[in-house]
Amino acid sequence: MNNENPAYPDADKTICIDFDGVIHNSYSGYKDGTCYGDMVPGADTALEAIASLYKVVVLTVKARPDRPLIGGKTGKVLVAEWLEKHKLMQYVSEITSLKPAAKYYIDDKGITFKQNWPEILYAVILERFNK
Repeated sequence: MNNENPAYPDADKTICIDFDGVIHNSYSGYKDGTCYGDMVPGADTALEAIASLYKVVVLTVKARPDRPLIGGKTGKVLVAEWLEKHKLMQYVSEITSLKPAAKYYIDDKGITFKQNWPEILYAVILERFNK
């Protein structure tokens, strides 16, 4: 059975992975927009394995074109340089700020939706009041 959507022919062949908190540890939050942190342990092995089966797209708000330059560089360039420094760029096909069609999205802030609005609301609202 072919699950390909003609509007998004590569969706079943693409895995979208968030940058901050998933690949880059960003232990101090957004800070000044730089990529200052270390690699999240295991990210290298995971990216290598995923890239052997799928196209890997890194999703990051740092790549938004309307963000200010940092040291004369765009956020997309900073992320690419960080990935190169950590020998991970070889596994990445694209860096974007726009959510692409993909088979899976790997994100540290995601909530999986499985027709479970009551559980999601409980988790989101409970989290808000437990701060």
